[in-house]
Amino acid sequence: MKLLLDTHVVLWSASDPDRLDPATRELLEDGANDVLVSIVSGWEIAIKQSLGKLELPRPAEQWVPEVLRKTGFEVAELGLAAALRVRALPWHHRDPFDRLLIAQALEDGYTLVSHDEALARYGVPTIRA
Repeated sequence: MKLLLDTHVVLWSASDPDRLDPATRELLEDGANDVLVSIVSGWEIAIKQSLGKLELPRPAEQWVPEVLRKTGFEVAELGLAAALRVRALPWHHRDPFDRLLIAQALEDGYTLVSHDEALARYGVPTIRA
């Protein structure tokens, strides 16, 4: 299974894994699954840190690659088709980062791992974090 992590799931996995549902943690730790962190999440983390809305122990450009190394999570590049797919999404959700993650999951056939139940309204396969 190809699991695309919502940004808060990346943060929880790195700093507070007990917040994750135990079954979801098992999926993330199961080497049979591809666990992916989108470029979108890297962008969101960097923006929120620069605005003072997110505290990390190091600058995002150091912290995110370190998390990827430690967890074995892979990077999911954002393609043009996914970025453009946002235009056709209904407006169930206003968060631009989440909308890009939804479009990417739909375009690339990923299952989105998130605590946000509203994302399932887009018809994207989801697993509750």
